[in-house]
Amino acid sequence: MSKSGNFLAGLITGAMAGTVLALLYAPDTGKNTRDRLSYRLSNYRDELTDLISELRKEKQKLISEAKEKGEKVVVEAKEKAEDLIKEAEDLLASIDTVHEN
Repeated sequence: MSKSGNFLAGLITGAMAGTVLALLYAPDTGKNTRDRLSYRLSNYRDELTDLISELRKEKQKLISEAKEKGEKVVVEAKEKAEDLIKEAEDLLASIDTVHEN
């Protein structure tokens, strides 16, 4: 996971822990406290789900970019190999010409 992903996960975890502690020590009825806690945990779960979705998209993007760059390297390597083979064939042809004369 990237540094920003770790930071966001830590931020969300810290916010959740702070919310739970604040609600547990708040002077309110148990039912209201549980309802608020449930509501906030639901919001945090939704935010975490969105974060995970974004991280998955970023991962796919990075994988696609890596594949693209890899394919480009392979194409360039093939072109260079073909050029070297042609140069070698030309050199052999010129050597054969010299020996025939």
